[in-house]
Amino acid sequence: MAKSTTTPASGYSEGSIRVLKGLEPVKQRPGMYTRTDNPLHVIQEVIDNAADEALAGFGKKFKVTLHADGSVSVEDDGRGIPFGMHPEEKAPVLELVYTRLHAGGKFDKGSGGAYSFSGGLHGVGVSVTNALAKRLEVTSHREGQVAAMAFSGGDVVDKLALRPQGDGDRKQGTTVRVWPDAKYFESAALPLGELVHLLRSKAVLMPGVTVQLVDEKKKETQSWQYKGGLRDYLEQTLTADAVIPIFEGEGYAGKDADSFAEGEGAQWAVAFTEDGHPVRESYVNLIPTSAGGTHDSGLREGLFQAVKSFIELHALLPKGVKLMPEDVFARASYVLSAKVLDPQFQGQIKERLNSRDAVRLVSGYVRPALELWLNEHVDYGKRLAELAIKAAQTRQRAGQKVEKRKGSGVAVLPGKLTDCESRDIAHNEVFLVEGDSAGGSAKMGRDKETQAVLPLRGKVLNTWEVDRDLLFKNTEIHDISVAIGVDPHGPADTPDLSGLRYGKICVLSDADVDGSHIQVLLLTLFFRHFPKLIETGHVFVARPPLFRVDAPARGKKPAAKMYALDEAELASILDKLRKDGVPEGKWAISRFKGLGEMNAEHLWETTLNPDTRRLMPVQLGRFDFLETAAEMTKLMGKGEAAARRELMELHGDAVEIDI
Repeated sequence: MAKSTTTPASGYSEGSIRVLKGLEPVKQRPGMYTRTDNPLHVIQEVIDNAADEALAGFGKKFKVTLHADGSVSVEDDGRGIPFGMHPEEKAPVLELVYTRLHAGGKFDKGSGGAYSFSGGLHGVGVSVTNALAKRLEVTSHREGQVAAMAFSGGDVVDKLALRPQGDGDRKQGTTVRVWPDAKYFESAALPLGELVHLLRSKAVLMPGVTVQLVDEKKKETQSWQYKGGLRDYLEQTLTADAVIPIFEGEGYAGKDADSFAEGEGAQWAVAFTEDGHPVRESYVNLIPTSAGGTHDSGLREGLFQAVKSFIELHALLPKGVKLMPEDVFARASYVLSAKVLDPQFQGQIKERLNSRDAVRLVSGYVRPALELWLNEHVDYGKRLAELAIKAAQTRQRAGQKVEKRKGSGVAVLPGKLTDCESRDIAHNEVFLVEGDSAGGSAKMGRDKETQAVLPLRGKVLNTWEVDRDLLFKNTEIHDISVAIGVDPHGPADTPDLSGLRYGKICVLSDADVDGSHIQVLLLTLFFRHFPKLIETGHVFVARPPLFRVDAPARGKKPAAKMYALDEAELASILDKLRKDGVPEGKWAISRFKGLGEMNAEHLWETTLNPDTRRLMPVQLGRFDFLETAAEMTKLMGKGEAAARRELMELHGDAVEIDI
């Protein structure tokens, strides 16, 4: 009798799991590694490498050429990429740099590393450029030889060829020519304005280095070299007159600095204007951080604290006026260039700096420098104080108008709510916190000025199929609605959002299964009964860490506490410590069982502080409103057990549950 073999109808078995090797993941999902609207970012990876050589002090110029055939080449006079055999990988180093995601000279941060400061790392770089190119040619000049290789779609097509340097060859440097593959990008054209801005900013940040752009089609050459650095650049870029002279300065850690490595610090130029669009540009190790980050926050903190202490010293603050960081920062234009030893970025394209210590690093140099400058130039100090106080008064007046309109209502705020002092919804946030013990830590750790806390007892009701008129029978939901100042409504309604009391409504629950359940129940409540709050971008989920790693001092870096959201982040932190030469087991890992275990200081540092927390905005994903509602019905509907079971059977093995 023949044995019957059954296979699942879906055809999902061991053979269905694909492991993407080499540069395959980049080609499959280019959007995870680079910007796909045009090829500028993949070219920027090559430009950054040339700039890093100049930053390390080995190059005085680099040239970018736009060729008539659509390719782009970048030529520098740095050290040239090594082309000998890698001792472990048994392949030429030149090949590894262009074909492996996690290869490069910038991971080696120990003493004697090739780069102390470089444009940050994610393990992606020119290998991504190579993967998305029809052809890439690289030539390296060093040690009296010229090495050349060519690739197509990330694969080697011309193996490493060596020849001795001739009379016409330069002594050292690298030339890379790239033909980006148009199929990966929405537009194959490079945005010339953005490229010019990028190259000009590199010249600004490296006074004395010449940057050249050659356009073969237009037969045009542009060249930049700034002797005066940031100040020159800011003066040329400002659209309005500065109220006081430009405040510039720099500060870097010396050999004996306690908490920072030698050479870490920042250079800045700041101008205050009454009108015009503020110019704001920040860089970390010469990489433009278009979305700002913790170094920008450090500049803001430093400027605010210095102006605040000047105002207090001279007793300039009118009665009833409260100064906020935004009042000082709103009219500030600046160029900020920070040097950070091992920068952590958000997103593969390095557009936002995430390194927590950068806030302290930058503010620690900016604040004393500005305090000294203001007290040496008291008239300018008073002019700046006037500007900030005027901004604070305007902000407070706007808040009071809303207050009067709302004050006529009879709703009494719930007793459990610990409110914040400010009434300005642009800055106010409320945290919906699971449990009283976590609520206690949040109340102690929060910023009383702008952060409110509403502790919730136990699990909130599943409101997916609850009639809107009966919602208020549940005390927790009644309290949430009254605290945020908005009534429940449907997707087609136009609710009155003028009573909204907080610009950000943040769900804060433990990083475990129960916490995720509470998160889902609250998001169900907002999606079903307060959809306009999600649509207008007012709902967020806070991401508290699951692990804390206490790392010992290593080389230039002092002992530090590091936080990880999940196992994957923990693994990458431990990886980094191993690369920094910390012996196995010399670190201590502690795991937070819940928010209640965190003291107020930890909770502030990891989850509440706007400069260092992870806050995820809640918005519709790949489904539209109706499709999302159908998915939610599957997950939350009472009669949907069969659909949920099917989901679990399909995707159950993709979930790692930590109970």
